[in-house]
Amino acid sequence: MDRHYYVYILTNRLRGTLYIGVTNNLIRRVWEHRLGLVSGFTRKYRLRRLVYFEHCGDICVAIEREKRLKRWRRAWKLELIERDNPKWADRFPEIAQSEGVDDSVPY
Repeated sequence: MDRHYYVYILTNRLRGTLYIGVTNNLIRRVWEHRLGLVSGFTRKYRLRRLVYFEHCGDICVAIEREKRLKRWRRAWKLELIERDNPKWADRFPEIAQSEGVDDSVPY
């Protein structure tokens, strides 16, 4: 049985505040962040734009990657995001559409 885990980065704007998380359901988790259902840091800073994600097949690998990214210098995180997403576009509509999910969540 294939398992899917994701390490992801949310922000509130171009080069804004960053949040790094891990989940087994990227669409559901980002949806929760966008609706403000996740209390704490992401709600406080309105971090709703998915700017980066990686797929991992193993939860231990995903958690270790999340921890490693959190220890990175900010400049390295910005470079990681900008390598594949130079305009800091919100990737949520793209992944939601690929799964047939309505991406019209209130921002």
